[in-house]
Amino acid sequence: MNPSTAFARVLVDELVRAGVRHAVLSPGSRSAPVALAFAAEPRLTLHVRIDERSAGFFALGVAVETGAPVAVVCTSGTAVANLHPAVLEASFAGVPLVLLTADRPPELRGTGANQTIDQTRIYGGAVRSAVEVGVPEHRIGAVAYWRSVTARALAVATDARHPGPVHLNLALREPLVPDGDPVWPEPLDGPRPGAWTAVTAPVTSPARIDDVLGGPPTERGAVVLGHGAADPREAAALAAALGWPLLSEPSGNGGSGSVPAFALLLADPTFAAAMTPDVVIVVGKPGLSRSLMGWLAGAGRQVVVDPRPDWADPTRSAAVVVPGVPVPAILEAPPRP
Repeated sequence: MNPSTAFARVLVDELVRAGVRHAVLSPGSRSAPVALAFAAEPRLTLHVRIDERSAGFFALGVAVETGAPVAVVCTSGTAVANLHPAVLEASFAGVPLVLLTADRPPELRGTGANQTIDQTRIYGGAVRSAVEVGVPEHRIGAVAYWRSVTARALAVATDARHPGPVHLNLALREPLVPDGDPVWPEPLDGPRPGAWTAVTAPVTSPARIDDVLGGPPTERGAVVLGHGAADPREAAALAAALGWPLLSEPSGNGGSGSVPAFALLLADPTFAAAMTPDVVIVVGKPGLSRSLMGWLAGAGRQVVVDPRPDWADPTRSAAVVVPGVPVPAILEAPPRP
């Protein structure tokens, strides 16, 4: 399978998993992989509009009517600019649109190639997020990146605090149509049903750990404190209550309860493999230790605690994002009589 086809199939599947049920397509050559993937997806309705300006406003209306995010697909060049009026309307109205603009690969930019303009951040401040996704590559690990960046874009677009349009610029290299080869070096499906990363809306009280994990906590768990952890005391209390080790980076402010020299311990491959956790709760932004980052990437499930829409997930392996440190049942206050 060629990379453009594999990427498009993963992109569309992740959009559907995250709640997209309608897509609006203005056909073009460079966007062919994404158009074909949408056309083959039975879980959503594909609307075809030849004119990009009309497509943008049609998508805006569908999103308003359904209350759900709508994907908009167009080819490269000035087609992208023709979506701008609808993007501005969506921005002011707080309507979640997912703009999927096909683009030439870097080697064809700035060369006078047909249908090529500078599409990077073309919508400026009218979008909540703009990502240059990069040319799809035939390599192991690509699927995690594709799903992670798509899930994050949907989470930003639908954030209740500031919903609106998001932009994914898709540099696609030929071949742009399926080659008949179904083989890819890793499974294209995600490891679990639903979106790659599930984001919990802000709440006034912390969630129960059982609800976050979907069941009782496992014995093989850990709590990691990274830079800027907003709730280090609550995180330490959670680790103590569950009997999990607390791994605090220097700026995580974990105090004396943290495992000392854990970065050196995890640098031993044998030790790290033997200590692979089923669940890790990550509070703050880790990243000072390569050994810790590798260990996090291998965890069975990673829960990120971050109230911001641009949550930290450097390993692109977060399964759940919650706004505050979860509370174990044994720490909950008893109900009032």
